[in-house]
Amino acid sequence: MGKVGTGFSTSLDGFIADPEGNVGQLFDWYFSGDTEYGTPGGRMTLKVSSASAELLRESHGTTGALVVGRRHFDQACGWSGRHPMDVPVFVVTHAVPEEWVYEGSLFTFVTDGVESAVEQAKSIAGDKDVGVGGADVAQQAIKAGLVDTIGVELVPVLLGDGIRFFDNLGSELIDLECTRVIEGSGVTHLRFRLVKED
Repeated sequence: MGKVGTGFSTSLDGFIADPEGNVGQLFDWYFSGDTEYGTPGGRMTLKVSSASAELLRESHGTTGALVVGRRHFDQACGWSGRHPMDVPVFVVTHAVPEEWVYEGSLFTFVTDGVESAVEQAKSIAGDKDVGVGGADVAQQAIKAGLVDTIGVELVPVLLGDGIRFFDNLGSELIDLECTRVIEGSGVTHLRFRLVKED
């Protein structure tokens, strides 16, 4: 079975978006390189460094399903019915949006919590990985011990305020092992494994 991972483009002071949820400069690295990379669904073409393109290709190729929060889903306007990674997406929410009608949609709304959403995603993903997106849902998944890996796309900017990647995790120590550091154009990719006691 694959691993459960989460990751975000993050400012040096730990924010993944401004207070209104806008990512601004944090996504500039997707368009600041010299290598074209088409997302799996074919709906977007990025221009990143060759090192970033290789990392994205590897990550997207091993991801079989996603779990996201409702706020993340709403801010992305439901990706117009199809996520750029073109995999099943499980949306953690308190209520299914009544207006959501897309024929053949890959979105499933989960109203019984992040643990259920991750389990459903793992079942669909099979041997592939599950990605967890959206700050609140990612924090819930980390706190519940569901996450195996964390990716930080460290962007050299200080936002000063906004939505933090690592917030609301409690006071218990979470031990990490750095597994990779890759320099891209306008970004440093950091990969960590959560050290779990057997």
